[in-house]
Amino acid sequence: MVYDRELISNGNPMEAVVGFSRAVRVGPFVSVGGTAPVGSDGKTVGVGDVAMQTRQCLEIIKAALEDAGSGLGDVVRTRVILTDIDNWKAAIDVRKEYFRDVRPVDTIMAIDRFVNPEWLVEIEADAVIAGWSD
Repeated sequence: MVYDRELISNGNPMEAVVGFSRAVRVGPFVSVGGTAPVGSDGKTVGVGDVAMQTRQCLEIIKAALEDAGSGLGDVVRTRVILTDIDNWKAAIDVRKEYFRDVRPVDTIMAIDRFVNPEWLVEIEADAVIAGWSD
């Protein structure tokens, strides 16, 4: 089978500078890259508030999936990346609101820092579009 490749953009000017897409859909598979808590104004949403930042990341992911012809119900994997592992529960409590019934697999990990030190969390997601056909 040969699948088309569709690049999904959310208008982030860094996409062209760095050479990335918000998401890529290949056939029924959609991958959403590390999504930071950035508002449409380019500023960090919820500075110091991991729950608010998590919600912003998930809203951006939701929009990217919808732009790819998918949705949160198609998500099969998430990765929650934190700068402080002690924030895991606050982040997961928000994630749970979006995926309580979908129940994708998940990885929670901590790193030293992100490019922007205001970011406390980034999230990645992978989806498979249910009922997809060429």
